[in-house]
Amino acid sequence: MEYLEFELPIKELKEQFDKACAIGEESEVDVTDTCKQIEKKLKETKKEIYKNLTPWQRVQLSRHPSRPYTLDYIDAICGESFLELHGDRTVKDDKAMIGGLGKIGNQSFMFIGQQKGYNTKTRQYRNFGMANPEGYRKALRLMKSAEKFNIPVVSFVDTPGAYPGLEAEERGQGEAIARNILEMTRLKVPIIVVIIGEGASGGALGIGVGDKVLMLENTWYSVISPESCSSILWRSWEFKEQAAEALKLTATDMKKQKLIDEIVKEPLGGAHSDRETTFKTVRDNILSSFDELKNLSPEDLMEKRMDKYASMGVFKD
Repeated sequence: MEYLEFELPIKELKEQFDKACAIGEESEVDVTDTCKQIEKKLKETKKEIYKNLTPWQRVQLSRHPSRPYTLDYIDAICGESFLELHGDRTVKDDKAMIGGLGKIGNQSFMFIGQQKGYNTKTRQYRNFGMANPEGYRKALRLMKSAEKFNIPVVSFVDTPGAYPGLEAEERGQGEAIARNILEMTRLKVPIIVVIIGEGASGGALGIGVGDKVLMLENTWYSVISPESCSSILWRSWEFKEQAAEALKLTATDMKKQKLIDEIVKEPLGGAHSDRETTFKTVRDNILSSFDELKNLSPEDLMEKRMDKYASMGVFKD
């Protein structure tokens, strides 16, 4: 298991615990008390570290290489019922944006989301989770199909941003994202958005408009990444921690500003430390959110959605 810099005290204690247990197994020495003491200290250290995370540390956790990605959630939630759909019917199939039909129990959903890779080869294949215009157009095509057959939409957001390359701009990156935002505001079926990792800029907004927006505890959602913000304001990435603090990008900040609806609790140590619990929690939250929305008429859904987003950024002295 990989450890982040601030997790090194946990790594040291874990190594001590494993070494003590190994000594007990390989010899006749009774190390039961020692193991219990180390295990107790390990639990206390974990609680102390994870209850006092800084915004930058949460950004780091959201990027952890072992953190589950969109397809991990879909596979765990839907199993073999998921059928992936491909292509935008105009240019090509964008591998950074995935989507398809799946079931949770007896209820069908249209799942869409950005997909990152697990190693160098798959990261290149998935373009590091940065979708091109055809990715957003594929997502919109699938959402429109869901609307046609009255199937609710579940969107998993996890991207460092839309692809900023010249060819993406030539094919209308800005227009594709803007079109998605417009169409999602007036989609006639429930939309549940779950931010499972990074939620950066228009790349996240392109599939981020929803009736219910859920945000995992150790994720972030902002107009710009801390590194990019730091490079613009200070001409250096060295101030990324200060930028993360100033951007107010954590789930707690988003909830306080009423930009999201709910914070989804993660297991101690982050989503990657206990994947099964994370999958079950996300599944339960999707179903409970759908239960709140399923009886609303299309007109009420659209009206509530529009009112929700129209009220954002409005303050009273």
